[in-house]
Amino acid sequence: MVSSPTGHRFLALGLSTAMIMAVWTTKGAALKTLSRPFFGTARGVVRPNLVPIFRPMSRTPCFGRLAGMRLFAEQGGRSSAAVKQQEGAIAEAKSKLVTKKMDLNPPKGTRDFYPEDMRQRAWLFGHWRDVATAFGFEEYDAPVLENEDLYIRKAGEEVTQQLYNFEDKGGRRVSLRPEMTPSLARMVLSKKRGLPLPLKWFSFPQCWRYERMTRGRRREHYQWNMDVWGVEGISAEAELLSAITSFFKNVGLTGEDVGIKVNSRGALKEILTGLGVPEEKFAATCVLVDKLEKLPRQAIEAEMEKLGLSTEVIDRIIDVLQIKDLDEMTKAVGQNSPALSDLRKLFSLAEAYGYADWLVFDASVVRGLSYYTGIVFEGFDRKGEFRAICGGGRYDKLLGTFGGEDLPAVGFGFGDAVIAELLMSKGLMPSFKSANIPVVVSAFDEKLYPVAAEVASKLRAIGQRVDLLLDIKKTKQVLKHTERVSAAYWVNVAPQEWENKQVVFKDLDKREQSEMTIEQLVERLQGV
Repeated sequence: MVSSPTGHRFLALGLSTAMIMAVWTTKGAALKTLSRPFFGTARGVVRPNLVPIFRPMSRTPCFGRLAGMRLFAEQGGRSSAAVKQQEGAIAEAKSKLVTKKMDLNPPKGTRDFYPEDMRQRAWLFGHWRDVATAFGFEEYDAPVLENEDLYIRKAGEEVTQQLYNFEDKGGRRVSLRPEMTPSLARMVLSKKRGLPLPLKWFSFPQCWRYERMTRGRRREHYQWNMDVWGVEGISAEAELLSAITSFFKNVGLTGEDVGIKVNSRGALKEILTGLGVPEEKFAATCVLVDKLEKLPRQAIEAEMEKLGLSTEVIDRIIDVLQIKDLDEMTKAVGQNSPALSDLRKLFSLAEAYGYADWLVFDASVVRGLSYYTGIVFEGFDRKGEFRAICGGGRYDKLLGTFGGEDLPAVGFGFGDAVIAELLMSKGLMPSFKSANIPVVVSAFDEKLYPVAAEVASKLRAIGQRVDLLLDIKKTKQVLKHTERVSAAYWVNVAPQEWENKQVVFKDLDKREQSEMTIEQLVERLQGV
């Protein structure tokens, strides 16, 4: 501490010198005087040579203690007028600093899930889970944060440019997952010898991609994944397509509302091989083909030329993509095409399953991920109002890209956003405004609240969902609450009835009221 020539020594409680200077330089007329030398007075005489010395009195962050800051003279017994002026200026500065308005919106492209939204999500996930378990699939999950290398591929896929990736505090390159399949492949590879084949797994991952947002497309979304590992035949694809159409039927959609486009990358590969295109360029070519509906044709053709494809090859690819009939595709690739043989088997199995009318052959469907190797498929709404509802295909060589031994695999991803938009547009999405809690229990006053708690506990013990009102409300307020949660029953513990060890039971749908003991009440609602 340094003393001024007059013997006055000044200190600031809770603020470091650096922080005081930060406050002094804040914009505002009230603080302009603080950029001048510190002035003190003694007996009415201004002494401009006084030097303020600040001593931090606490390790507490300074901005949290601005309101408690006081400047005073250790010697002299009272603060000067200038000190009081500066004290007021600093208080005003604090007010300006802490009143910055917070952005209450979630980050762009993401969503908040209020209770009503969560009920809708639970309903959708419930339908997905019901189908997956009905087909004998097991649920799994993986971290939303993965190693970046899991997604870095060199085929020009959009996903590699859309990663939410960064370096963590340990210097590791990581990413929020943009899709689930690589995580699943990592899990399978790490325990391949200990996993019984075939694997039939499903999950509901949250996925992240930094992409342009459109209707039904966000930067985060949940999706339903079903995958089969260890099956080479088309039976795996047929089973997965059956699961998809079963879900559509369960939520009220028909084959007239939606369809599933089916193709095989193998057919396109056979054509490109015949044209002399090397295998190492095939995956990148498929990625470009998938972009034809998103970008101008001229831009895609220019990218194909950069890839080394001749004009003849590009024209042939474009011609093949227009084919919408298996017989016409047979002319393009020949009767002995293994890819077309697989497609015919798939359509035959679809007849046996009963969903053949949902399927449409479309040679333009190749999917945008480089690891697909065989049959690919894509759900769509027949009116053409929405982007793809779901999509997937066979990826037999994915494990090899991670340094492992290849294993046959096929799967799909089914996002939550587009299907929700589609169901709402067709009036098939239920209302989730109400919590639908069957029983509401209330107490007339505080003395009877323990009895209400006992009633609620005993009803919950028999499997009832019970909303116990945690504060005392008037009858009108309780009735309004029962309407809001769509309760079927109201149990009220009232003084007169409780003298006889009974509670008031109201059947709100039938508008009937009766008095009964707790034991009778439990018996009344058992199994309801």
